[in-house]
Amino acid sequence: MNRSLLLALLIAVLAAGWIASGPLLSGDTGPEVQKAPAVLDREERRPQVRVRSQRAEPRPLELVVNGRTEANREVQLRAEQAGAVVELPVEKGSLVEEGALLARLADRDRSAAVDQARARVASRQLEYRAAEQLRERGHAAETQYALARAELQEARATLRGAEVALEQLELHAPFAAVVEERPVQLGDSLMAGDTVARLVDLDPLLVVAMVGERDVGRLELEGPGEARLGSGQQATGHLRFIARAAEPATRTFRVELAVPNPDGRLPAGVTAELRLPVEVVQAHLVSPAVLVLSDEGRVGVRTVDAEDRVVFVPIRILEQEPEGVWITGLPEEVTLITVGQEFVLDGQFVTPVDESTVAERNGGLLPEGGRALLPEGSGEALQ
Repeated sequence: MNRSLLLALLIAVLAAGWIASGPLLSGDTGPEVQKAPAVLDREERRPQVRVRSQRAEPRPLELVVNGRTEANREVQLRAEQAGAVVELPVEKGSLVEEGALLARLADRDRSAAVDQARARVASRQLEYRAAEQLRERGHAAETQYALARAELQEARATLRGAEVALEQLELHAPFAAVVEERPVQLGDSLMAGDTVARLVDLDPLLVVAMVGERDVGRLELEGPGEARLGSGQQATGHLRFIARAAEPATRTFRVELAVPNPDGRLPAGVTAELRLPVEVVQAHLVSPAVLVLSDEGRVGVRTVDAEDRVVFVPIRILEQEPEGVWITGLPEEVTLITVGQEFVLDGQFVTPVDESTVAERNGGLLPEGGRALLPEGSGEALQ
């Protein structure tokens, strides 16, 4: 039994030695050590971006407020004498000059009253001269001379009143205007005070708006301004009035922009957007596509500095036009990333490629939606 146990132990030792001798016989020295990563050139790892160098331009900063248009002057022309309407030479909507005849009332006895008053003046003048000569000769009392003079003055006043009454039968335009309303017709009987016409002076046209107390101090009297009417029309003018007292309820100040309107094509009573320049700033015109958001949610653009490093610059949008948006906050001269700004980070080194280079390689045109034609070996081309 001891011999069987020894035999079993011997077989186990031989088997273990045979298993252990496998790697030694095959020359395997253990797991292969991982190779060190290849060291790539720093320039080859820089992403490409398309850039454009541009200079700021002077741009007026405008105050934009909503308002309305108003007539320069408006008057209700009323009859000063009673009478029937016998002549209406102008129609409603007509543009009339200052002094133009708008209506004439029936004469009745007013011409006769003028003739009678003139005859009385002539008679009183004879009596006055006779009294004056008698006084000089000492044949008339001073009281007779004073009475004759007073009667002459009274006759002259009566004549003047008759002439004014006759003149008031004709109604003339007090200024150049548009006949906006004419509520009377031929044959109408008018009383003193009845409306004959409503005149509206539209030259200049006023664009009126209310400006807040924080902005009114930035405006200058007689300064330029632009109005964009709700009807789609545009006009320029000058700021002719700035209120010095605010409206108690709103704490706003009334401003008036006078716009030339000689032909009356600009209407009164419509809404308008008033643009008033307040200062001139240095601004850049860029495409909206170059704008990005920072991690904090601020709107800005990405630029490249002298070391080809990406720099995020927050900006302020002044105005949007069909050609792009005007922005401020950038240096006067800047190298702007126009393609690839979404794929790089602040502080990252990049390989800038000027737009002119891309245009030359594409026959003078920048590619739209295709791959930029950039120098080979400079990194991955951007879409």
